[in-house]
Amino acid sequence: MSFKRSLGLAALVGILSSSAMTAVAEGDLTIRPKKLPDLVLGTEDNRYHLSEKRYEMVTGQSYKLKIISSGQTEYAFVAPEFFPTIYLRKIEAGDMEIKAMALTELEFEQEGEAEIYFVPVKPGEYEFYAEGFEEKGMIGVFSVK
Repeated sequence: MSFKRSLGLAALVGILSSSAMTAVAEGDLTIRPKKLPDLVLGTEDNRYHLSEKRYEMVTGQSYKLKIISSGQTEYAFVAPEFFPTIYLRKIEAGDMEIKAMALTELEFEQEGEAEIYFVPVKPGEYEFYAEGFEEKGMIGVFSVK
């Protein structure tokens, strides 16, 4: 089989397979990241307050989420089932921009903030929480459609 013919066959197979497949991503990566409401951990009045309990997202859409620690106690923000299902673009904290392949935890030892830029890849319902404070109400859900 000639190179030209095999190239044409590969193109035809690609066209047929792509037209038979249905796109499942809802988002549009050509637009700026959608800003989610800030997630604030604790307040002066209630160190176990969580400002948001649910975030609604779609696959394929770029998002940014600012997580703010009130500094009322040490907080370890985790989402063990969610973090492996996202494409992590970057994390901004203080004067630093962190490029990483994966995220397991954001630990705040005092007052501060971090902003996560990411794209959800897999639909589902994923818990997030301040580790050790789940029974105090510091738990929420990332819902990805």
